[in-house]
Amino acid sequence: MAVVPISSDVQKTELERLLRDDLLTPLFQPIAALGAGEIFGYEGLIRGPSSSYLHSPLNLFAAADRCGMLPELDFACRRAVIRGFVKTGLPGRLFLNISPACLTLPSFRSGATLEILRESGLSPRRVVIELTEIHPADNFEHLREALLHYREMGFRIALDDLGEGFSGLRLWSELQPDFVKIDKYFIQGIAGDPQKRQFVRSIHHIALNTGARVIAEGIETQHELETVRRIGIDLVQGYHLARPQANPPRKLDIVVRHGAGRGEGIGQHTARSLLIETPTAQETQVNDQIYQLFSEASELHALPVLDAQGIPLGLLKRHEVLERFARPFNRELYGQRLCTMLMDPTPLIVEHSISLEELSRLVTSCDRRYLADGFIITEGGRYLGMGAGHDLMRMITDMQIRAARHANPLTLLPGNVPIQEEIQRLLVSNRSFVAVYADLDHFKPYNDIYGYDKGDEIIQALGAILQNAADPSIDFVGHIGGDDFLLLLLSEDWRARCIDMLEQFNSRIKELFLAEHIESAGYSALDRQGNSQWHPLVSLSLGAVVINPDTFGNHHEIAVAAAAAKKMAKQQAGSSLFVERRRLDGQSVCVPTESRCTSLAA
Repeated sequence: MAVVPISSDVQKTELERLLRDDLLTPLFQPIAALGAGEIFGYEGLIRGPSSSYLHSPLNLFAAADRCGMLPELDFACRRAVIRGFVKTGLPGRLFLNISPACLTLPSFRSGATLEILRESGLSPRRVVIELTEIHPADNFEHLREALLHYREMGFRIALDDLGEGFSGLRLWSELQPDFVKIDKYFIQGIAGDPQKRQFVRSIHHIALNTGARVIAEGIETQHELETVRRIGIDLVQGYHLARPQANPPRKLDIVVRHGAGRGEGIGQHTARSLLIETPTAQETQVNDQIYQLFSEASELHALPVLDAQGIPLGLLKRHEVLERFARPFNRELYGQRLCTMLMDPTPLIVEHSISLEELSRLVTSCDRRYLADGFIITEGGRYLGMGAGHDLMRMITDMQIRAARHANPLTLLPGNVPIQEEIQRLLVSNRSFVAVYADLDHFKPYNDIYGYDKGDEIIQALGAILQNAADPSIDFVGHIGGDDFLLLLLSEDWRARCIDMLEQFNSRIKELFLAEHIESAGYSALDRQGNSQWHPLVSLSLGAVVINPDTFGNHHEIAVAAAAAKKMAKQQAGSSLFVERRRLDGQSVCVPTESRCTSLAA
């Protein structure tokens, strides 16, 4: 039954009753650390009574704002969430939503949250103050002072919904949060949206330079999860992992597969491949100890500084430490002070799962010192090892040379060797995918009439169309040779992408014909015997085969099946798609179970 809105007076009475009788229900949604494969913490959320108009948090807080009761509701929510978190015995950090407006009100009572924590037995070091309702604000000074007070007590700070409002970047600059949550608008559909990927990539770059950790919220599909992981974001939240619950899971079955359509290119390798085991320093060590380490080990160029939990705090650089201690009286002055005073507090810190492609973007777009100093590699936020800039550049160069060696010279797309390797990699990973054979129809007569330069132009246009319709982060596009292409699609909407390829081709091809040939829908050309023969305009045939795990043994079998599907597509007039599914029937060989053709007029 629909809940009917209530008047302002009734809303105020209902709000007072909810607060007086403690009728708010806390829910908790996990935040996962992908590198560690475990839960990092929980965001505390709130709901009103299920039968009430105020059950929805939007209605609840809007009513409190209208009735002038936002501070009271905000405090009651904090109390309910903290008590619920402790009562449920949840691990990790608690992300506690607080409205910035409430922090700057004269009526805000300092220390109230700490009192609740003491009563509940929860340490402030396990609590992250998550600022909600990001919208234009003027009183940054009061907000900064309030958050500084929280930090001094051991709380961490998170900025919610970055990208939703107009003041998010200013808040980031002013408040220097420990965590930044990207608004779900930029996460949902990110796998198929290059602009969203670039936005998220840019936010991740800024976070690495400011010492903040990015949380991607709103993850609703496996492709979104894998895409943000490839960008290098390790902390994720969303319905795909778990919905908000009163008693949420303590463990998550997180599966992150590393699919990327670049064969043995940069996208297939991660920062882990650059890992160098390096000694570390603890934040409690003094400068004399660090000086001794550098003096005894001439090959040691940098020392990561870690806290008690193994989280990187900064980087001590050999030349800076030795230079500081070479000055008169500096050893006497600073020798017994903590090593954190000499460290670089903003080194480049990346998760081991970040692709070398993303890592190279970071290194080249950020401070140049990262090439010389190297970067810290983590797993689930904890120290794993170091990486060197020159190793990164060497590996990228080697991969680019190898990719160029096996690329088709006309389209620069991967040729036969990378195609075969990518198919074999997908088979070994036990993943389902779709192999699509793309071939031009009536192409030879076009070459005979228009010349080979124009023929090359059609092939190049087709290569661009296939790349544009595929998702570059997970799909693979290869050029077998001539007018033959092979696509390996992991995108869930692969069928729609194939239709898009046909439509783009039909639209683009008209630019490459004379007007009279388009009007006649074809032209005459001499055949091999010298006889004039009518030929329709060039069209595109796509033969698709759904490849399920254990259905095919090697790339040869897949190539044969895709070629057969392409042959079926070519029997249709105009640009067409033929889809064939195969399945295992006990121990028998694969048999066709589905075929469908969609024909589009040229």
